[in-house]
Amino acid sequence: MAMKLWASSTAKALKISCANRTRATPSLTFSISRCFSTVLDGLKYSSSHEWIKHEGSVATIGITDHAQGHLGEVVFVELPESGSTVAKGGSFGAVESVKATSDVNSPISGQVVEVNSKLTEAPGLINSSPYGDGWMIKVRPSSLSELEGLMDSGEYTKFCEEEDAHH
Repeated sequence: MAMKLWASSTAKALKISCANRTRATPSLTFSISRCFSTVLDGLKYSSSHEWIKHEGSVATIGITDHAQGHLGEVVFVELPESGSTVAKGGSFGAVESVKATSDVNSPISGQVVEVNSKLTEAPGLINSSPYGDGWMIKVRPSSLSELEGLMDSGEYTKFCEEEDAHH
C-alpha cells in the first residue's frame, strides 16, 4: 500500500495522468498503461467516488481507493447514527485528511443499519483498506433500482482516467 501511495503521489507531482496514452513534456515522454488506484470487480461506483457492495438485504458503502489517494492521510471520519436514513446523492458524513475535508455522499437511499465504529479510533483504515476494513456504513436500500444508475468497474476506471486527464 505504501508503494501505491508513493507512486500515486509521485505521478501527481509529475503531472502524469492515469489515462492510457502518451504525454510529452519538455524532455520526457511517459507512457502510462494503468492507474495506480485499485478498482474491484463486483462493486458499483458513483461519480462522487463512493463504492457500494450489495449483498442480500444490505449494501455496504465506502469511499474508493481513487478518492482516498487524492485525499491523502485520513485523520478523522464523521459518520451518521445507525437507524438514520440516507438519500441518494445526499451527504451522510465527512472525511477529514491532512489535505482537506470532503463530504461523503450516499450512492443509494435507505436506512443505515450499521456504522463502522472502528473508523473512530482508526480513520486510517480508509487509506490502508478502502474496500475492506475501511468501509463506512451499511444500508438497507429503499429502492434497488437506484443501483442500476451506478458504474461498474470498467466504467468507473474509464471515468477516473478521464477525470484525472482533465486535472
